[in-house]
Parts: sequence; C-alpha cells; structure tokens
Amino acid sequence: MGTPLSPRDAQAEEVIQRLEEEYPDSTISLNFSNRLELLIAVMLSAQCTDERVNKETATLFERFDGPEEYANADIEEINELIDSITYHNSKADYIKSSCRTIVEEHGGAVPDTMDELTELKGVGRKTANVVLQHGHDIVEGIVVDTHVQRISQRLGITEEERPEAIEQDLLGVVPERKWQQFTHLLIDHGRATCTAQNPDCADCVVADLCPSEKGDGEVDLASGEPWN
Repeated sequence: MGTPLSPRDAQAEEVIQRLEEEYPDSTISLNFSNRLELLIAVMLSAQCTDERVNKETATLFERFDGPEEYANADIEEINELIDSITYHNSKADYIKSSCRTIVEEHGGAVPDTMDELTELKGVGRKTANVVLQHGHDIVEGIVVDTHVQRISQRLGITEEERPEAIEQDLLGVVPERKWQQFTHLLIDHGRATCTAQNPDCADCVVADLCPSEKGDGEVDLASGEPWN
C-alpha cells in the first residue's frame, strides 16, 4: 500500500477530479498560431480578459509577422493596434523590447527556459510558464493567475499570499501530471462559478469541500473578509 495522502493532498486531488468532470474540455483560451504569438498574447492578457486580447490580436498578428517586424516597428503603431488592452502603452514597449532581445540574443526564436524567458522585458514566471507549457511542451511549474490564486486560497489548498509562494506551495500538493491542467480548471471554474465578488456556491461542484462556502453571515476564510 502507498503512503496515505495528507488531508491537503486529498483535497487537491478530489477538487481536480470533480473539476475535470465539470470542465472536460478545459484548456487555454488565448488564440495563437506560433510561440511568438503565444508570448505576445500572454503578455497582453495581464489584467485583461482573454476575450479582449483575442479580439485585438486578430489584427495585430495579421499586421506583424515574426520578431524582426515587431522589433523594427514604430511603437506607436503597436500601441494603436492594442489600445483597448489594459496598460497598452507599457505592453507595446514590452512587445517591442522583448522581440528585439529575441532577435539579437536568441536568433529569432522564443526561448525555451524559465531563466531566458523571464529575462525578457515584461515577462514573469506566470507568462513564462504558459509559454513553456503551450509553446514548448515543457511543464515545470503551475501558472498562478488571479483565478488560481483566489480559488486555491478559498478551497484551503494554500494559505500563501504571493503568486510565487502560491506556486511553490501548490507544486508540493498538486500531482505533477496535473500541473498544467490544474490552472485551466481553476480558471474555468473562476469564470463560471467561483467569481471574485459573487461566487455561486449553490451551484458549485466543490462547495462541500470548500471552507469558504458562502452562507448567511459567513466569512470568506481565504481573505478573512465578509462575503459580498
């Protein structure tokens, strides 16, 4: 017999099993056709909806082809093409600067290591993990976005606060074979049910596992704040 699972490990496995049944087709929702497009789409998705990003990148990706074109582009043109994206001025700079680095230091190829990716301007661990997983088929971490952060805390799977600390905590709880899918499942659940302000606990498939389940006068144990 194997070593019995800890309560937190068992919680994580049960959550994953139920969410896989609820969202059997869960996967990345950004549109892209190559690694560079993936990198740019993930950069743009920070604090912006994937739906909005997909709308803007449809035009952006048609206008520019390859890192050389972005690196040599007028930054104002990039900015105009993404002007409905949150923080578009900064993100236009990230795109141009990162593409210049890709051309000058990586032979025009999107890097395939965490260290090299996070050296690109505007790229942190979250973005790098997405690019590694969906661009290079390399899974060495868990993508922690706002949905993963919120729901893993609400479910009591982690008590960490910072995304980097949450990721390291989750790596020891979530089975390695599920690291990539875990993110997509929590994102789908966060969009459909466990929203930030008004979670639908009555229609939640993991409500009975959740120490933060909403009830009259109850408190969200993950944040210590009353439910809205």
